Amino acid sequence: MSRADDPFETYLLRVLCALIAEQSVSRTAIRMNQSQPAISAALKRLREIFNDPLLVRDKNTMVPTARALAAAAQAQSALGLLDGLLNSGEGFDASTTERSFTIAMPDYLAPPFLAQVVRSFRAQAPNARLVAQPLGPQYDYELALQDGAIEIVIGNWPEPPEHLHSSTLLEDDIVCLMAEDHPWAADGELSAERYLRAAHVVPMPYSIAQRGVVESSLATLRVSRDRRVQCPYFGLAPNLLPGTDLIMTTSRHFADYYARRLPLAIRPSPIEFARMRFYQLWHASQHRAAPHVWLRGLLTAASQVLTDPDSQ
Repeated sequence: MSRADDPFETYLLRVLCALIAEQSVSRTAIRMNQSQPAISAALKRLREIFNDPLLVRDKNTMVPTARALAAAAQAQSALGLLDGLLNSGEGFDASTTERSFTIAMPDYLAPPFLAQVVRSFRAQAPNARLVAQPLGPQYDYELALQDGAIEIVIGNWPEPPEHLHSSTLLEDDIVCLMAEDHPWAADGELSAERYLRAAHVVPMPYSIAQRGVVESSLATLRVSRDRRVQCPYFGLAPNLLPGTDLIMTTSRHFADYYARRLPLAIRPSPIEFARMRFYQLWHASQHRAAPHVWLRGLLTAASQVLTDPDSQ
């Protein structure tokens, strides 16, 4: 939203929120389509208003002060309410909208999903912006949804927060992925006993508050696996399998995608896991908002590409 289109003069609050998120004057300028001098001037004015430096330099980055973090959280809530007030009753046209949409997601859905999201997004909303926000153990996605910093979170935890709305994108079987020359890659070789004593590659969890489907199921059975190698990303893990004795336990569509590109074998899991469910989560305040309904529909449609082998 430009200053000319902002009847409540919320420009400084928007600059504050963007500065805290980007921790950089130059990146904030790009994000808000403003000049660097304009953002610098706004930061100077904000420092005067709050009587606080707000951002202080630490080596090559700008670190927000405690006052800035508190102010930004309140500003996000206020902006969300004001945006809702201005947008209530207005129609939404994806083909002309210039708003920005932010989705928080990990990389445990195969790449064709996001590729299809981007294709549909560009075709339907050519003037809008799309941000794919990575999840991490320290990222408070519930607060981000509440404050309007993000529109949707994509997850696959066994028990998503009950106070959030959700809809299913995909349900999938859990399989084992391993090097095609793995000693247990032949049919019938991977038993439950061998699975539990095998060396496993396990991506780092995306949430400290949620345990994954595999770990939850093993805990219920009161058994554990040898988490021999941990890596930071799901998309990296399959690349660590060729030439090793490691096993990765994952969803079938994810395994299919990488088995088409790497010398890997897919075998049924010898332990009966519940099906893995991938879903989108959103806050109640956005449930009936027309832009949000459109975005949820776009994500749901894009997820269908994951069940079509020819698209991968």
